[in-house]
Amino acid sequence: MTLDDALAAAPIIAIIRGVTADEAIAVGEALHGAGVRVIETPLNSPEPFESIRRLAEHFDGRMVVGAGTVLTVDAVDRVAEAGGRICVSPNTDPAVIGRAIEKGLEPLPGFGSASEAFAAVAAGARRLKLFPASTYGPGHVKALKDVLPGEVSIMPVGGVAPAQFADWWAAGARGFGMGGDLYKPGRSLQDIAERGRAAVAAVRALV
Repeated sequence: MTLDDALAAAPIIAIIRGVTADEAIAVGEALHGAGVRVIETPLNSPEPFESIRRLAEHFDGRMVVGAGTVLTVDAVDRVAEAGGRICVSPNTDPAVIGRAIEKGLEPLPGFGSASEAFAAVAAGARRLKLFPASTYGPGHVKALKDVLPGEVSIMPVGGVAPAQFADWWAAGARGFGMGGDLYKPGRSLQDIAERGRAAVAAVRALV
């Protein structure tokens, strides 16, 4: 399964910040059963590379697995070694973007300004993470889509819930990163699955 395939099935990246390696598979299964096909383990979680390794092996061919909060070139290397396929960052760092591409991984750098967006594109990124989305709003995406290359997609992350999906989609967003609205440490698997189903249903209604 490619990232394009996964996002075509459901343009959502599930961010499981704080997950432990021992619970990662069960959480992944709950999300997979809900229709989510991309999952990100932030590197400020406990044993993140072990979680990525287990998820990548278990969901090989069924989900695209990777890392979030990727801030350094060394971290990119470790994500690749663990079997991750995406590197999501809160910032725009051309070195991190370039290293991800060298390793055959998909970079999803974070940006806020037009300058950061164009720097990320110049470094080779084709999917950009607007972060934190809640402090910008859909109008920011609409204005940027007028000037960014057509093949570049924007995914709002940070404070975006299913109730706001339609507004963001109308502005030109083509996917969403969801963290606390889907997963928080201690949340039941049933609750995670229900939240996942609601998010997938909301976004599929727009496609």
